[in-house]
Amino acid sequence: MNISKKYKAERKEVARFMRRLYNRGLTTTSGGNISLRLSDEIILITPSATDKGRMRWKEVGIVTIFGENLTPDLRPSMETEMHLSIYRKKIDVFAIVHAHPVFASLFTAIKTKINTNLTAEARAILGDPLFVKYALMGSSALAEVASDNIMRSDILLLENHGILTTATNLLQAFDKIEVLENAAKMTLLAEMTGRKSPLDRTQILELERLFR
Repeated sequence: MNISKKYKAERKEVARFMRRLYNRGLTTTSGGNISLRLSDEIILITPSATDKGRMRWKEVGIVTIFGENLTPDLRPSMETEMHLSIYRKKIDVFAIVHAHPVFASLFTAIKTKINTNLTAEARAILGDPLFVKYALMGSSALAEVASDNIMRSDILLLENHGILTTATNLLQAFDKIEVLENAAKMTLLAEMTGRKSPLDRTQILELERLFR
């Protein structure tokens, strides 16, 4: 079978989540990337220079875990090395979403923590996202710093850049980035009003035991 026609259902799913990411205002037309691990060897990843709001399955690239492009007519994301480095480092990761949601990304620029203790949902799904020092986008340095820190948290706030989430499937990775954006909005609103009543230590520990 022609490799470009392989994994159609899985590539459709990756494209669908990228369109969803764009339609939810969590990334821009040119920004963000999504990948999905199909096996120890095969990774699907969204391409560069493609309209994220109209992405179709034939535009989703197929690469090996070591970076060989099996769909040479497509140009994989400039962040492919970052995705592959994470997959090689953490074998229980099967999906990665990287995007630039406005409010959550703002916190990477002002270097302030997003309060995930304002709601039980945020605490259960997000835990404690990890702030990661700046590295040039698309660089080997970014791939290294992301893969090193992914062992400490499944949600990374990339300084002056954006957000990266990992999970065992696409829905979970997408959910984390959407809930994080909502938590960022709530953090700003709580600070603006000067009134907040976050979860206490006992409540946080209860959620940690139940969900994380």
